[in-house]
Amino acid sequence: QWGLENLGDLKDGGYVRNLPEAVAGADVNVVPAWKLCAGDPSIVVAVFDEGVMNTHEDLKNNIWVNKAELNGTANVDDDGNGYKDDVYGFNFTTMKGTITWNKSTDTGHGSHVAGIIAAENNNGIGVSSIAGGDGTKDSGVKIMVCQIFAGNVSTGLLNVVRAMKYAADNE
Repeated sequence: QWGLENLGDLKDGGYVRNLPEAVAGADVNVVPAWKLCAGDPSIVVAVFDEGVMNTHEDLKNNIWVNKAELNGTANVDDDGNGYKDDVYGFNFTTMKGTITWNKSTDTGHGSHVAGIIAAENNNGIGVSSIAGGDGTKDSGVKIMVCQIFAGNVSTGLLNVVRAMKYAADNE
């Protein structure tokens, strides 16, 4: 994962990368940052993209959960925020609480972005991330899904603004 730590050796996972030049240190400089904090679970990061696979083994422990809706009644706005069944965020393309990531037109981009931010570190699965924690329980940032794309379908500008307000109001 040379984007996190680039040692300048042109190798990543044993494969020579098709790069004309590798410059040591041309990365996000996350290794020194991890010494200070690898991800604080009190921080919620809203991902404005396609849906995020909240069941993915590298993401599931770092997904934001609206507990009032998780333990609430279906089709009821249990927390009074104006959005029904918004357990992991909200789907602004359908204006429903169901986040989608597995339709035939979905590209997986939302899950990819969430993985860069908060894939669980030090678990021997998938990739490392910038703020996915240090491998101890509850150490990574939480991902709130604000779905504004569903494959080739995007929401309008008004719903993008609604998604921003939703994220700010529900942190």
